[in-house]
Amino acid sequence: MFFSKRMMSGVLAASAAWMTGCGGEHTAAKKAEELPVVTVNVTEAAEATVAEEYIATGTVKARTTTVLSARVMGYLRELKPQAGEMVKAGDVVAVLDAKEIETGVRQAEAARNEARSALPEVDNAIAAAKAQLDLANSTFQRMKSLLDQKSITSQEFDEVAARQRMAQANHEMARARRQQLEQKIHQADEAVAQATIQRGYTTVTAPFAGIVVERKAEPGMLAAPGMPLLVIEQAGSYRLEAGVEESRLGRMRIGMPVKVELESSDQPLNGRVEEIVPALDAASRTFTVKIGITGGGTLRSGMFGRARFAIGEKTALVAPWTALVEQGQVQKVFVVDGGVARGRMVTTGARQGSTVEILSGLGKGEKLVAPVPAKLTDGGKVEVR
Repeated sequence: MFFSKRMMSGVLAASAAWMTGCGGEHTAAKKAEELPVVTVNVTEAAEATVAEEYIATGTVKARTTTVLSARVMGYLRELKPQAGEMVKAGDVVAVLDAKEIETGVRQAEAARNEARSALPEVDNAIAAAKAQLDLANSTFQRMKSLLDQKSITSQEFDEVAARQRMAQANHEMARARRQQLEQKIHQADEAVAQATIQRGYTTVTAPFAGIVVERKAEPGMLAAPGMPLLVIEQAGSYRLEAGVEESRLGRMRIGMPVKVELESSDQPLNGRVEEIVPALDAASRTFTVKIGITGGGTLRSGMFGRARFAIGEKTALVAPWTALVEQGQVQKVFVVDGGVARGRMVTTGARQGSTVEILSGLGKGEKLVAPVPAKLTDGGKVEVR
């Protein structure tokens, strides 16, 4: 029979592939036989009554955030804390150089001192006017007695009465000047107080203990009233703001306990619903639930989190937490089948104490290795203890 070169090449390639396949299967079987037998504990995947949960995702936000701004115009001489630094209540965080304000304080104090220095002169004038008035009153009383005795003329008495009225007017005028001076001093005190307050605005202090999350200015910049300088979040006071589906609105309650899971933490945090915003977002059809949480110095605004709301009970397939092996984002268990451990990828739900809910990848009654020895491999032989 005649074969072309192309046909001969195809036959040879197929033969080589078949021989290679047979060799690969033989090698794999040989490697499996060479693996050591691992002694394991086995448990069964079983159904159990577990808490039914609703999971909502959200973002960690500070309960109190403040933007520290300049209240007067001036060059920014110092801006002390950097982003990420902690500050205490009352710490000086920024200093502005405002020479005009310092000049205003000195001018107001000088005006007040000038007004106060005039007080002795005015008091002396009042005392002199009072002495003249007392003398005029005494003279008036004597002249009135003489007039009643017909010892003086009416014209002489009228002249004495006129001098008494003039002395009275001079005394009242001196007292009026005293009142005007007191008012001027009061106005000067107000001007000094106002100028001092303005000078106090050149020093910016932290209103509470917290962390600086953003610097919005740098030293040397000309700050104007209302210009943001720093953003500070209050320490130890954070909430998870989660978007909850519209259909769940009736099940949310203030004070409801919630388990909060953060990407930055391996352990769930305890939280409680503090506020429910019933206004729905038109795009996502969700409303916002604010959950109070505590986490020491590990919490930061912007962290991603999941809120687990307990809304009832259900029957679910569960397995021991120790049977689960995590490799990156992949989760799997080892199922014992005929003395061999077979790796099985699974999808898990909520953790309930020492067990975890299995959503898919496992059947009721299947035998699982728990705990999983470190040397156990997929396809390895096992001996049930």
